[in-house]
Amino acid sequence: MIDLRYSLVIEATEDPNSFGFYSPDLEGFSGVGQSIEDGLYKAKWGMEEHVALQKEKGLPVPKANTSPTVVIQNEKSLENDPVHASTLT
Repeated sequence: MIDLRYSLVIEATEDPNSFGFYSPDLEGFSGVGQSIEDGLYKAKWGMEEHVALQKEKGLPVPKANTSPTVVIQNEKSLENDPVHASTLT
């Protein structure tokens, strides 16, 4: 069982040794790992640190997700994303 309080997305990049991750539940939380397992490990501890820092600064902290998911996918290309494509030119 993967023990996370928030959902996690891990994205494979063109570099086989680089996996980005973020939580759609935690605004501003993201990071990079050298493998899927490394990203999962860093994300688990990073989420806890992120929440602690939010609390320390008196910022709102979202409630834990009662059914968090972990999604592993290929990195989304901004060029194919109509929302962000105009910012690339």
